[in-house]
Amino acid sequence: MSAPDFFDSNTLLYLPSVDAIKSARMAVLLDAGGTVSVQVLNEFATVALRKFGLSIAEVRRALKDIREACTVISLDLATHELGLDIAERYKFSIYDSMLLAAAQRANCTTFFTEDLHHGQMIGGLTIRNPFTP
Repeated sequence: MSAPDFFDSNTLLYLPSVDAIKSARMAVLLDAGGTVSVQVLNEFATVALRKFGLSIAEVRRALKDIREACTVISLDLATHELGLDIAERYKFSIYDSMLLAAAQRANCTTFFTEDLHHGQMIGGLTIRNPFTP
């Protein structure tokens, strides 16, 4: 069973960040649990390795913490098709659309991201920037 909150990788990447305020905010949200897709884990690993310069061991530890706190959902063809529908309707990128589709299919109600329109509704999903007061 999935938790009602879905985390985009761009929010989870604040966990190992030097931005103490955003890191603490994400730690609190993650402690409450949530949902991510395998795509989120992959994006997190890519950015943590390339931009943050973390080692594979450090990335594995961070991903382990995320996997322990969140339900991880796999991507399937139905999610892919829904993602294409979202991209077509809302003109979001394919990657954002696939995450939104995964969140919808996991019955999440909140999608935490910095990339999209805070407060926008996509189906039963509300987009929230976790750093907006």
